[in-house]
Amino acid sequence: MAELPKRYDPNSVEPKWYRRWMDDRDFVANSKSSKPPFSIVMPPPNITGVLTLGHVLNDTIQDILSRRARMQGFEVLWLPGMDHAGIGTQTAVEKYLRRTENKTRHDLGREEFLRRVLEWQDKHGGIIIEQLKRLGCSCDWSRQRYTLDENYARAVQKVFVDLYNKGLIYRGRRMINWDPAAQTALSDEEVISKPQKGKLYFVRYEIVEEPGRFLEVATTRPETIMADTAMAFHPGDERYVSLLGKHAWRPLAREKIPILADEAIDPEFGTGVLKVTPAHDALDFEIGQRHSLPIVDVLHADGRINCLAVPELDELDRFEAREKAAELLQARGALAKTEPYENNVGFSDRSDVPIEPRISEQWFLRYPKTKEALAVVRDHLIRCFPAHWEKVYAQWLENIRDWCVSRQVWWGHRIPAWYRKQKSEIYVGVEAPPDPENWIQDSDTLDTWFSSWLWAYETMDNETRRKFYPTSVLVTAPEIIFFWVARMIIAGLEFKPGRSDRDEDNIPFRHVYFTGLIRDKLGRKMSKSLGNSPDLLELIDKYGADGLRFGLMRIAPSGQDIRYDEKQIEEGRNFATKLWNAARLRQMHGPSSAEPQIDSSKLSIYAIEVLSRLNETIDAIDAAYRDYQFNAVAQRLYDFVWSDYCDWFVEGAKTEIFGEDDAKKKSTLATMDFVLSATLRLLHPFMPHITEELWSLLGFGEASIQFAAPPQKIALDDVADVPGKRDCVSAIYETVRAGRNLRAESKLQSNRKIGFILRTEEKIILGQLPTLARLLNAEEVRLDPKYQAPAGNPVAITPLGEILLAIAATDKARERERLDKEIAKIENELRTAENKLKNKSFVDRAPAPVVDEHRKRVKDLSAQLAKLKQARDSLS
Repeated sequence: MAELPKRYDPNSVEPKWYRRWMDDRDFVANSKSSKPPFSIVMPPPNITGVLTLGHVLNDTIQDILSRRARMQGFEVLWLPGMDHAGIGTQTAVEKYLRRTENKTRHDLGREEFLRRVLEWQDKHGGIIIEQLKRLGCSCDWSRQRYTLDENYARAVQKVFVDLYNKGLIYRGRRMINWDPAAQTALSDEEVISKPQKGKLYFVRYEIVEEPGRFLEVATTRPETIMADTAMAFHPGDERYVSLLGKHAWRPLAREKIPILADEAIDPEFGTGVLKVTPAHDALDFEIGQRHSLPIVDVLHADGRINCLAVPELDELDRFEAREKAAELLQARGALAKTEPYENNVGFSDRSDVPIEPRISEQWFLRYPKTKEALAVVRDHLIRCFPAHWEKVYAQWLENIRDWCVSRQVWWGHRIPAWYRKQKSEIYVGVEAPPDPENWIQDSDTLDTWFSSWLWAYETMDNETRRKFYPTSVLVTAPEIIFFWVARMIIAGLEFKPGRSDRDEDNIPFRHVYFTGLIRDKLGRKMSKSLGNSPDLLELIDKYGADGLRFGLMRIAPSGQDIRYDEKQIEEGRNFATKLWNAARLRQMHGPSSAEPQIDSSKLSIYAIEVLSRLNETIDAIDAAYRDYQFNAVAQRLYDFVWSDYCDWFVEGAKTEIFGEDDAKKKSTLATMDFVLSATLRLLHPFMPHITEELWSLLGFGEASIQFAAPPQKIALDDVADVPGKRDCVSAIYETVRAGRNLRAESKLQSNRKIGFILRTEEKIILGQLPTLARLLNAEEVRLDPKYQAPAGNPVAITPLGEILLAIAATDKARERERLDKEIAKIENELRTAENKLKNKSFVDRAPAPVVDEHRKRVKDLSAQLAKLKQARDSLS
């Protein structure tokens, strides 16, 4: 057995084990295996992406679930892949072209531009995959997929054609969300509402039939006045009913426009009058349709003004034009006033610029299977964790709108539709029409999400699908619950890739776990622009992948936002060091046993305590996994290893390890082996590399730890009076804490050997004095029930009696201050307990054992208080 080095070095251990796992094909799923299946599909990161804290969180959780399932005996498929990221990748390449060649994609042409994107993809794509390997992700890399793989792309086109033939996909001219930066349509889900501080402009429109009379309108967008084609008010608004059927002069690009009434107008907003701009507002478009109003578009695709009738505004950026339009209105006496105004503005999720509502010819999908998609979550064929996301999911489906699936980008899945030259005929098919020279293919591509909604099953061949579909769990972020999660559910129910037609065989996953958002210590979202996002590879170099994984998981409460602090990652590294040192201490005392024999008749009370705590930890961890409470698993393991095992059991066990009784020594070492073996297996999903290294070096198994069965609880039924023995250990540990506090409060160094006196009648402590002395780092612990302490001698009340420092009287003022604080604390606890018992409702309704427990607490606290006051009085 190789000796453990003095220092744990993750930079040598982690790459070594990952290479071995890959060489041994430990992550490759066998679709012919008789083991029960467990499967996850990785949310595909962008082809040009790099590792972020969000990826670390998401993929660590997937790895934890995959590794735990392997240990539980499942055949595990964790299927990785990449997304071509249509808009994101195209934008990145276009920026590069502008910077290096001062060219746009239009300068190159479609064919040459796509060749450049492929070059970019080959150079920059897939970096994140290598970074995920550094993190220790146990994916089946032999099955890695890409949304532009030939077979996958063909499946996407087949789906489009199928839905078109069913009448669910159609082409139409409708109001859509337009991204002026990326110059493409967006779906409703790709628009993020953000509060913005701006101005409300009150503009005067003169009545044509009544010169000198004006209608005043409140608007946030004076730059679109040239596109107004009507004025409107609510039909019940008596202020304006006399103007119905009359006209107003549009103040910019002066023209006569009708005044009409419509139920959609809010009489409470602004002046109660709306300027109707059908080309640039969704509500205005609907009003325009009802009243057959003309549609005037005054914006170029890039957001510049397109209005030759007002040359002062023409070609200006829309925000510059807003200020200039206000100036023009002011000069013409048409601007009554301006007021500060805060409203919600829709921003593009892709380019983070305000979107423009725009009339455009696009392809749309009428969602199928929405009722069924609601039912499978409502009936818990699919469960969400945390559960509150089920309501959010249902609200979206109940208010679902048609999906705009076409995008004005070149990189992606080109829409399989052709238009006959000089005719209005449309051909939709996977293959080009028979006489392609007479047809022009649609230049648009499909929304990236249109390809990824097939990800859960089109990434698998038929044999893999039969074994692993539906998948077991999806780990993702809540912000894509509509983009991806709901759409994958709809796709599974519509296209039925499962082994039968039943819904339960076609849903894409059984569980969905939604991660939280990672923020910095100030609560801000991580971003490159803020400079608050750490370099993940630097963190791995500094703290190790295991330290990063464990540290992050400890601060990631289920479904809640996470406040990132690098100190937590440092604690993850320190925890790895603590585990390493505990293993080294065990190895110093001889070889470990792969199957330690625990003789319950030889167990010390400290061994009984640590084994009982291990049993409780196993139960708590199993319960936490069932609810996807990963931070609870991490914290429980941290507390058990650091406190229960290292700080208490190992320190106390040294008495028997260095003692003369060989049987007790063997029993203690066997307990250490049992606990270490169990702990490494419990920790393996979180910290795969160090646990594999220690498993190998300590000789706990010839095979990899990742296939070792999870630890089972040890039966302590043959041990007499386990509760009594645990109470004894608890009393000893409480006494040690009290003694250490006395030492600290008396400003005595923890490494200085000093004496303690225990004033007690308890006989159970007699055989435990050597361990008590070791834990207290005491020169001696003397039992003396009659000891009379000199005035000012520090004293503390413990479950075993009073513990005192066996030193000369300390400074009386300092000791009195310490005792006063302790007395105040006990008095407060006593007052709370007494008030409970004075509450007749509590005494009458609470279970009798609970009331009895409160009475006992009052009695114990009263006794402690009396002894503390006596000690304080002795100082006088």
